[in-house]
Amino acid sequence: MNFVVRNRVKELRLEQGWTQEQLAEKVGVSRQSIISIERNRYVPSLALALVFSRTFSCTTDDLFTLESRS
Repeated sequence: MNFVVRNRVKELRLEQGWTQEQLAEKVGVSRQSIISIERNRYVPSLALALVFSRTFSCTTDDLFTLESRS
């Protein structure tokens, strides 16, 4: 069975009114990394996922979901 990780990074970033550049600075990555994460092209490491959850003041479960791919 294949799995894919989906995220709500873009949704939460827009709720905060942050640009991709502002979020990148807050979590310590490049804007290109934010773009890749938002487009589900890149799954962040566990450490980075925890930084995102702290930045957005939510749990990692609220931010990331694991879905099965048929």
